[in-house]
Amino acid sequence: MHATSGPLGLAALLLVSCIASAAPEDDARTAPLFRIERSKNANVVQYAAQLRADGSLDPKEPVIAYWLRLAKDGRRKELSWVQRRFAYGFETYYDRETRVATLRMRADIGREIRVVRTDHGYRAELPIDGRPAIVERIFIESIEGGVLPKVEHIDFWGADVETGEPRYERFEPF
Repeated sequence: MHATSGPLGLAALLLVSCIASAAPEDDARTAPLFRIERSKNANVVQYAAQLRADGSLDPKEPVIAYWLRLAKDGRRKELSWVQRRFAYGFETYYDRETRVATLRMRADIGREIRVVRTDHGYRAELPIDGRPAIVERIFIESIEGGVLPKVEHIDFWGADVETGEPRYERFEPF
């Protein structure tokens, strides 16, 4: 974890997770990448590759994130401005030459996420337990109370890029 945004960024991630979301937008050309689950409730934040008509990543906005309100009616909702800016949002760096998008999460999770094309579509990759892995889900365990929730740990689940074997790592930010 980077010292500049660790505890405050992770606390903000949990704090803004309870803020209401805006109306959904059309997702006609997206492909799911990974999701963030939380101990707070069943709602998840889904991350998806945004594709152009030819199937390539949209260089202007290659990845989008939105709520799947599984604790309510299962509908998709946009993240609020606060959620995008401080918690579940990210900065995207798109390399036009390699056509790879790199995400830096607003709440520091201790690593970058790369979105790459494969023969079967797009996938998100990050190191899990020291090995390159295809990330499937991230789980945030927190304790509610006080002004800001406290992050106990972050769990990463995925599959090894080379072997396909399951990968898991628990990251304790503090």
